[in-house]
Amino acid sequence: MQAKLLTMGTASQNSNGRWNASVWYLDEHGERKRKAFSGKTKKAVQDKLNEYVADFHEQVKAASDKCNQKLRDGMMEWLKVFKYPSVQRVTYDRYEKSCERQIFPYLGDRRISSITGADIKQTLNECMNKGYSYSTTKKAYQLLKMFFEYLEMEEMIDKNPMRTVKLMKKENYLSAQGKEVKAKCEEVTTFTPEEIELLKAEAFKRYGNGKRKHKQAAAYFLMLNTGLRRGEMCGLMNKDVDFDNRVLHVRRSVKEYFRRNGMDIGTGQDIQVGPPKSKTSLRDIPLNDTAIEMIRLLQEEVYLGEESPLIPDEEGNFTKPMNLYRRFERLMKEAGIEKAKFKGLHALRHTFATTLINGIKQDDGSVKCLPTKAVADILGHTTTEITELYYVKRDSTNLAGMTNDFNL
Repeated sequence: MQAKLLTMGTASQNSNGRWNASVWYLDEHGERKRKAFSGKTKKAVQDKLNEYVADFHEQVKAASDKCNQKLRDGMMEWLKVFKYPSVQRVTYDRYEKSCERQIFPYLGDRRISSITGADIKQTLNECMNKGYSYSTTKKAYQLLKMFFEYLEMEEMIDKNPMRTVKLMKKENYLSAQGKEVKAKCEEVTTFTPEEIELLKAEAFKRYGNGKRKHKQAAAYFLMLNTGLRRGEMCGLMNKDVDFDNRVLHVRRSVKEYFRRNGMDIGTGQDIQVGPPKSKTSLRDIPLNDTAIEMIRLLQEEVYLGEESPLIPDEEGNFTKPMNLYRRFERLMKEAGIEKAKFKGLHALRHTFATTLINGIKQDDGSVKCLPTKAVADILGHTTTEITELYYVKRDSTNLAGMTNDFNL
């Protein structure tokens, strides 16, 4: 409901000689309210009255214009004013992608004031029917929720349509897509020992002239033995390596974002070098023998000084994470590993975590493993729950024979 004036107000003089006036109006919620003014002269009160009425009409018009905007225009304006200055560039890029791919195709040309909860629910259903992942649809839902909460707080809409829309549970979402519903630990992607051997055999091949076939391939096995994220791998500098204490200092991460002309997306991408994902991501990682060997190989391949990246690009700058990922895809393909969904660089991190927690069976039958808290600290997780739910693939093979002495 739009606010509106019920009276225009009339100035009158009190017995004490002061002048007063008041107007009555309905606010955005339909409540009847009163605004009073006072002054020493009739003109002073009338000026206040006129100024208030003019401002009231201006606000009503502005709110009306906002409500009658197309969702595409209103949402992009909100993103540019409120989100662009306050979030990282990669996050803003993700917001724009979500709008362009999951929201605007269904709601972009609708007037904001006409959008209902049913319209939003239908949009989420369309995303599900088109095969988008649950996390992708969830991002669209959260973005719409933030936008309509802003409109509600600014009193530009009478009713927030998001209040009636609940996001479907992940299990039901996947079931509706005809996908198998698995426990979170079963969805974790890891490389098998056989696949790791195939990667190693391919990674260090050389051409007949002695030139390496795969550039900086040792980086992938450093990630496999440290659990580094790809942005953290790209952000490593030679000075971050402490060979004496066998420790790797994680202090920065490389992120990519769209190159822009003002606010408009241009051609290509730029990188941003800054702190890693969270405070707990600032950490020291212990180095095993393989990790140390991989660092040595990388430095033998290219070394530009302690203040330079461990894996520099052709110009000696930080390597873009996407270039590291594309080279890894090529390595997997040429190693003959079928690319399963989501089995990429992050699966190296999963494999590392899974191995440390599930453990390795020793010759005497015991299993050597690390506590979940220790693994969470190495990975830079804020809680052990993240490690257990999203990084460790369940493996029951090491349990064989462990109950032999527990006959009931």
